[in-house]
Amino acid sequence: MLHFKTLLALSSYLLFSSISVAQEDTTATKNRVWKQLAYDGKFTLQSVGNGFTQPLRWQKDDFITAGGIVAGTGILYLADNDARTFFQNHQNDVPQVLKEFGWYFGSPQNFFMISAGIYGFGLITDNEKIRHTGVLIISSAVTSGIIQSITKTAVGRARPMSGNRDDFKPFDGTPGYHSFPSGHAILSFSMAHAIAKQFDNFWVKAGIYTVGSIAPISRLWSDAHWLSDIGLGMAISVVVVDGVDNFMKKKNAYNYSKPKQINWQMKAGYGTVGFVGTF
Repeated sequence: MLHFKTLLALSSYLLFSSISVAQEDTTATKNRVWKQLAYDGKFTLQSVGNGFTQPLRWQKDDFITAGGIVAGTGILYLADNDARTFFQNHQNDVPQVLKEFGWYFGSPQNFFMISAGIYGFGLITDNEKIRHTGVLIISSAVTSGIIQSITKTAVGRARPMSGNRDDFKPFDGTPGYHSFPSGHAILSFSMAHAIAKQFDNFWVKAGIYTVGSIAPISRLWSDAHWLSDIGLGMAISVVVVDGVDNFMKKKNAYNYSKPKQINWQMKAGYGTVGFVGTF
């Protein structure tokens, strides 16, 4: 009986100790999550603010880039009618699954659900690189989303299904005159560019950019945007994502290191032989 009581007491002690440790771990995890969430929220706001004030600090190269985007958009503008004809003539050849994927992937509600999922996974698993990617996507999307919303309303360009390439009704506010630039292109390519920046492999990058291009191109198939709408939207995405990423790196917002590589070497000595890993 004595042994049984001793065993019972020891088991009870171990059980309650485990529960206590688990509670401490849960509390520590909650504290970490809230601390990181507050930090990321602060940096998101700072990144958005920096995005809108960045033109005040532009250097010569920045003005050259802006000029290139304007010139490129102008060239696409001249090709709008021919591009529309081409995409409309081939829209029946496009698999319906690609059209649907393009619509859903570029829609704001689905975009932010995916972005929140990426960030949430990094937050819960305490993976700083994934957290950084999530914050980069969200910050860039908020910045470029505000830009495109204001621009669309101010320019008031007609969608292909609503008018001609040269039809403009500034501040009209109706969906038919809300074309320039493409919101689907901005959101989907912002995510693609932000994720692709985390990889060095060319083929991985190419695959990510290919997926990110489906939504913009699908807007041409559906006759919802002109080619110049798409081109400008993608250009804005790249510029904004790069600006936010540079701001984060400048502030050392996220310091994560790549996994250590283990180099194996065979070592032989008197009476011994084996492999030694160095890292």
